[in-house]
Amino acid sequence: IIFMVTAPMITPSVVDLPSVGKAGKQPDRVIQIVIAKDETLELKQQSKTTKLGKSDVASAVKTAQDGDASVPVVISADRNVKYESVVKVMDTLQRAGIQRVGLSVQLGK
Repeated sequence: IIFMVTAPMITPSVVDLPSVGKAGKQPDRVIQIVIAKDETLELKQQSKTTKLGKSDVASAVKTAQDGDASVPVVISADRNVKYESVVKVMDTLQRAGIQRVGLSVQLGK
């Protein structure tokens, strides 16, 4: 009976999700980490693509940044990749001290 009386008084919580907006100006240089369906990793910078092992991600990004920590890193993952795999790559980059890490998204249709 107590549950029946109190349940209508509890308001459901609302989660306010962030929206994806348009950035002002695209950076000149971007390092892209691509996670394929089979969870293999590639580093793309300008017109150069390099296959990576999971343990090589941080060192490859630092080498690609060439001492310029302001160069952003964008992670692009296939929609069928487990969320855990993306978070592991982000965590690896964060532990290596790489500050500017973002996710590539596709706007809904």
